[in-house]
Amino acid sequence: MENERAKKLIAKYLEGNCTAEEKSIVESWYLKETANIPDENQEPDYTGAEQEIWAGILAENNKKVPAKKRTYWYAAAAILIISTGLYFGTSSIHTGRQNQPADFTKTDIRPGGNKALLTLADSTKIALDDASNGEIAQQAGCLITKTSTGQLVYTVQPASAGADLKAQTALNSIETPRGGQYQVNLPDGTKVWLNAASSLSFPARFSGTQRQVTLKGEAYFEVAKNKNMPFIVNSSKQKIEVLGTHFNISAYADESHAKTTLAEGSVKVSLTAHSQEQQILKPGQQAITSNHIQVVPVDIEEALAWKDGLFMFNDEGLENIMKKVERWYDVKVDFQENDLREKHFSGTVSRFGKVSQILKTLELTGSVHFKIEGRKIIVVK
Repeated sequence: MENERAKKLIAKYLEGNCTAEEKSIVESWYLKETANIPDENQEPDYTGAEQEIWAGILAENNKKVPAKKRTYWYAAAAILIISTGLYFGTSSIHTGRQNQPADFTKTDIRPGGNKALLTLADSTKIALDDASNGEIAQQAGCLITKTSTGQLVYTVQPASAGADLKAQTALNSIETPRGGQYQVNLPDGTKVWLNAASSLSFPARFSGTQRQVTLKGEAYFEVAKNKNMPFIVNSSKQKIEVLGTHFNISAYADESHAKTTLAEGSVKVSLTAHSQEQQILKPGQQAITSNHIQVVPVDIEEALAWKDGLFMFNDEGLENIMKKVERWYDVKVDFQENDLREKHFSGTVSRFGKVSQILKTLELTGSVHFKIEGRKIIVVK
């Protein structure tokens, strides 16, 4: 009986009619089963597969996990949810050796973490991952501290004579390397999460009529409200102006477009190169900026997944996926053939597993394979 139920569940999966829970059952069973089959002609052991995996999922979901976060368990676990844009083909999900993931045991690469370099106005550089918790410096009437949770916090001290004047020239910057991320709380209470290979420049203390910062790379902002002092983010090709809201900007130099995604409130996106074009975004919209501004609806969860510790992609090209892998794992990616760049995938994978976690799962589709040589990943057919 269990054998038949398991086979029906797999058939339902191949037709693309599974629920999220059923999809996770099939894929987790497949990963477990293929790891233990010595003979490529041996038929999988369907018996008890459904009950065994359901038991693991139910045990995990019975823990005290907020409903909003429950979907992330599937991504953080060893069971990874992934498929090609058109689901796995019937010839792709089987236990033949050609589809078994490569063994990266000796060449695996660890994920990134909280790493950043802080540069003060006097050019002093502080490696935040090596710095002790507590006070780091004082600039323009502002106390700079590192918390035990790995955040950089700017706290404005009581005003002193000349503090505002000093603030205008006391520019600080925080830069994350490839394989790094960091959170900084700015002097006005705004919170910023920096993704890998990104930098943010800002005054040690905001003064005047605007709060201006400059971003390179990607960051998520939760801007403190101040209707008398707009918050402005200058980045590649665009300027973002807000009063108080939550949004994400991705503006890497090696990307052809800058993307601004609004989660809450409203923002004004303007071009910076000899153009008067501007757009007002509503929550759930994304501005894609190059020579003009295109506004499209967006999946907020997907756009902000990196901040929540996930890689999430929906019918995304492999070239873009591997750019994210390059930045987070501090590796170089080479494609053996250019047509591999255009293959599309959908899935969700934890950012905090080793690089083999995402590579093995992509290999399960049968359409792509990988080699790791030092800190280089080679994409092959």
